[in-house]
Amino acid sequence: MIDAVLIGLAALCAGYFAVIVLYAGIGTSFAFIWLFFAALCLFLVYGKWYYRRNADRIPRWVPVSVVTTCVAGLTVFAAVCIMVFSGVAGSDPVGLDYVIVLGAQGKEHTVNGSLKLRLDKAIEYVEENPDTILVLSGGPMQGEEKSEAELMYDYLRYNGVRPDQMLMEKRSASTVENVAFSRLVIEQDRLARKRKREALFQPVGPGVEPLAPDKPLEIGVLTSNFHVFRARLTARKWGIENVSGIAAKSDPVLFVHLCVRECASIFKDRLVGNM
Repeated sequence: MIDAVLIGLAALCAGYFAVIVLYAGIGTSFAFIWLFFAALCLFLVYGKWYYRRNADRIPRWVPVSVVTTCVAGLTVFAAVCIMVFSGVAGSDPVGLDYVIVLGAQGKEHTVNGSLKLRLDKAIEYVEENPDTILVLSGGPMQGEEKSEAELMYDYLRYNGVRPDQMLMEKRSASTVENVAFSRLVIEQDRLARKRKREALFQPVGPGVEPLAPDKPLEIGVLTSNFHVFRARLTARKWGIENVSGIAAKSDPVLFVHLCVRECASIFKDRLVGNM
């Protein structure tokens, strides 16, 4: 029974790899993990068969260690997947002060794929929350001087978003840099707006109350649904405490693959201290 399940999983993993290659190309990031999963399942089938025939020569701790490692790995992986999926569900927060829209570089220097889905979600959000300011985050695209933030700005402007409702962060090349540099942009904009208000409403004469202190900022991070969990934790790590996630749709064919890749990114960022 276990052998049949493992062989079936190996076939599914190999088949999904073929789908990814045909759908998105052989260069799809992290695609070969599915061939690794397929090979692992077949190796476990072979290992089980080999152990049954050589049980008297193989120490008991070897199969126990293999099974323990596999169960522990599956448990941890399942727990991380649940956390990733937690970013998919839930309603959008209302009335945020700023929303950081994360870039998504693709093969072509155009608004398509994940980036288009994120920008369409941003358009939908500002239509419902006209006072929210979008922070478009993305550095220079490979081989071009124009930044991803500028490409995003042009797309949103063409689709009716007001120029005064958008800020650009044009240096970042990763999720960590997206968050860190966008925070600086927000702080600079906040300070400029505060100075402008103070200039317009300068208290005059004794007994005049000064301006009320600024309320705590409410900031959102808009990204693909599978990426929301990591983006929020990264934002908190880099000093944005009151942060909400806004989930854009992702490619339905690649969704499972993107979630698996995201799990690996979460492990990496946790190890290096990015989140």
